[in-house]
This record gives sequence, structure tokens and C-alpha cells, in this order.
Amino acid sequence: MTVDPSLPLIPLIAGACVAGFVQGLSGFAFSLVALSFWAWSLPPTLAGPLAAFCSLIGQVLGLRAARRAVPLGRLAPFVLCGLVGVPVGVWILRYLDPVWFRAGIGAILVVYCTILLLAARLPRIHHGGRAADGVVGFVGGVMGGIGGLVGVVPTLWCTLRGWDKDMQRAVMQIFFIVMHTLTITLYAVHGVITTQTLHVFAIAVPSMILPTLAGAWAYRFLSDHAFRRMVLALLACSGVTLLVGTVPELLAR
Repeated sequence: MTVDPSLPLIPLIAGACVAGFVQGLSGFAFSLVALSFWAWSLPPTLAGPLAAFCSLIGQVLGLRAARRAVPLGRLAPFVLCGLVGVPVGVWILRYLDPVWFRAGIGAILVVYCTILLLAARLPRIHHGGRAADGVVGFVGGVMGGIGGLVGVVPTLWCTLRGWDKDMQRAVMQIFFIVMHTLTITLYAVHGVITTQTLHVFAIAVPSMILPTLAGAWAYRFLSDHAFRRMVLALLACSGVTLLVGTVPELLAR
């Protein structure tokens, strides 16, 4: 397969490397990190499918870092309700301004996660059980259908649940794999994946493999406390990324 000479190779490869390492280390955030590079250099029709596909590859590569088997009862509410939420989000997208949606989510993440980072002790959510987990999975699916933000709410929820890092990572990785597989399938069905998309896949995927594996190796040395703080910091930075990406679009209107 020949490489399209018009592709911006440096931001494409840099985004894949940095996002791959972050996802390998944290178990999430590939799309939000990569899009901070790609949103300025690739059209949305390429950046969206590329982020979903690379995120899926990264989750599969990082599965070995999730050393704990996930009880089906804990995983099922997230996955089943998330599968319902994705098409609902796609339907809502027809009536919702995605730019304002991303800006609102970004503002909430910056404020809320910064407050949690500054708090001496993180709050813990012990109530709700599987029903609450299902609601969170549904919300994650809806947000994935609207703007590809499938992991924001579930990741924050698992952090506030107080799960140790291995349980949180194991649940979220399988959840993400299912959600990204559904997203890519929908892209394929609707003809979003083109020959040019395959070109960028062929460049980005090899670029992310070693950084992802390096991040998964480094994950082993994180304590539960350090992992939770890192997750909150990444979510706050993700909020900043969303705001930086949407403010110029809002000002241009």
C-alpha cells in the first residue's frame, strides 16, 4: 500500500506514539490525547475512525496489563447498557450541537477533576450497585455515539468507586474493546472507512505498538493511589483539550 504524500506524517506519528504510551499506562485516553495532535492536521472523517481503530488496537495490546479476571456480574452492566447507549447517542447527535457538547464536557472535566485532585481525600461512591453501573455504562455509550467520548464518565465512576487499579483497568479495557468494536463496525457499515483511512491506519498502528507496550510495562510500577491521581489528571487534561479544540469553532460562528 503506497503512502499518500499529502498526509501530515509528523503529527500523525507523534500523536500515535504519545497517545499509545498514555493508553498503555492508564488503560484509556488514546482518542483524547491523539486528537490533540490530529484535530489540527487531519479532517474529522479521518481523525475519528483512526482514533477509534488505534484505541481498539491499544486496548488489545494492553490486555496483559490487566492481571485480574473480571467478574461477569461487574462487567455486564457496563457493556450491555453501553451497547444500548451508542445508537441512542448517534440518534441524539442529529438534534444536538456536538461542538457545544464537547465544550460543556470539557468545562465539567476541568473543574470537577481539578477539585478532586486538590482534595486531601477522594470521595467514595458505595451505593447504587449494578443498576448504577449500568446507568454509567449507558451514559458512556451515549457520549460515545455523540462525540466519541465513551470512556470519560465510566472511568471517573470507577475511580470514585474506589476500585484498585487492576480491577478498574480490567473492567474498563473490556468495556472499551466492545464499544470501539461497535463504533468501527458502524463506521464500516456507513462507508466512513475509505482507502485513505486505510492509509493512515497503516502509518499510525505500527507507530503506536512499542509506546503502548512501554506504557503497559510502566503501569506495573504504579500504586493504586498514584494510578487514581494519574487518571484524574488525564481527565482534567482531556477537558482542557476539548475546550481548546472547541473554543475556536465557537468563536468562528
